[in-house]
Amino acid sequence: MDAETQYKYLLSLESVRSSAKCAYKAAQLNKLRSFDFHPDRLDEAAEHVCSLIMRDFSPEQFKTIPPHGRWQHFETKDVPRLEELLQEWRNAGTDDLECSRRLVDLFLVSVLLDAGAGDLWKFTEKSTGLEIERSEGLAVASLYAFKDGVFSKSSNEVNALGLKTLTAESLGSAMQSSVDNPILGLAGRAELLQRLGSSLLALPEIFGETGRPGNMVDFLLLSKSRDNPIDLKNLWDLLQQLLIPTWPTNRTTYNAKPIGDAWPLQILHEQREHDPSGTGIQPFHKLTQWLTYSLLVIFERLLDIKWIGTEHLTGLPEYRNGGLFVDMGVLTLRAEVLDRGRAASGTNVPLFDPTDDVIVEWRTLTVSLLDVTLELVNRKLAEKTGEVAEPLTLAQLLEAGTWKAGRELAAKYRPQSKGSPIEIQSDGTLF
Repeated sequence: MDAETQYKYLLSLESVRSSAKCAYKAAQLNKLRSFDFHPDRLDEAAEHVCSLIMRDFSPEQFKTIPPHGRWQHFETKDVPRLEELLQEWRNAGTDDLECSRRLVDLFLVSVLLDAGAGDLWKFTEKSTGLEIERSEGLAVASLYAFKDGVFSKSSNEVNALGLKTLTAESLGSAMQSSVDNPILGLAGRAELLQRLGSSLLALPEIFGETGRPGNMVDFLLLSKSRDNPIDLKNLWDLLQQLLIPTWPTNRTTYNAKPIGDAWPLQILHEQREHDPSGTGIQPFHKLTQWLTYSLLVIFERLLDIKWIGTEHLTGLPEYRNGGLFVDMGVLTLRAEVLDRGRAASGTNVPLFDPTDDVIVEWRTLTVSLLDVTLELVNRKLAEKTGEVAEPLTLAQLLEAGTWKAGRELAAKYRPQSKGSPIEIQSDGTLF
């Protein structure tokens, strides 16, 4: 590949899984730099995930497991916040096309605010009195901020001007952040949304003169004929075009251009002849993938739109899915790496910068291990149910299995913090 072709490849969705396979082969050959891989522990990890799925769903219910996405976070604690909001809009005469635009507005901002909030922060919902932590807390907080016009100066909409003029103070107020209730990376989150506003304005052919995210609905609908699905690549390329300029400027570049959530990985560099891109860089694009999973649901539920190409989406390389494999002993940090991380944290839980090769290696292995786990889990579920149930998709596994397992294991082994077995220094923009 020439440099420009390599650059485009690193931005592609297909590059995430292909590059991760190279690192997984290194793991199987015991050539990792930061972790030891214990494949004999994979069966037990898959068995644990199966037990959670069968605890929460009967075999007949497997097909009703929703795909992993932001929608469920808005309705945490069994409060139908989105359904009530949709009903309110419909009662006011809003059609489903405009409802879809509004949900895209909300979901885009909410997902970009979804980097780890930290172990101390929570959002208190005034109407219910519920105290909601972590990702669900961020979702509910962003919903109320959206309804209050924090992102546009008017309710139920997001636009570029509202984002560009957003301050850390106003965002912190909406998130209920304070000295006693601190959210990690508040300034970074505000700056991210400000840059999003500028990026929206730079693409008027998609987002209109006001830079409204929801206008992507109309743009994408133009790409389909009456009975044909939309190619996921159309949505992916649109989101990359929007978000690559949005990410912090200290991210990795290639060919003098930013490439987003993609990072140099030493084991790829050492095995460049096996690296599909030949760059030694492992792409993840985690928040963009999380956003993609989430946006697909809006199109499917409200507009009955079908998609092709969704098989290219990967498991999300973040600390819940990755934490599952550490807590289950599939991956263990090497002694010298563990000591370095503990020295940085001052506790038994190691701490690393998100760009550290340790974290990049962990995330890379997580991508491949989720694929392996899906195969194992579906095989086990078929054996346990007599093949009554349909095989789970990767998106369903993330929702009902691995992400939940990672969270529950964290609460079991670290009940005070409920945090990851490997802590990451968050700037509020990565994961």
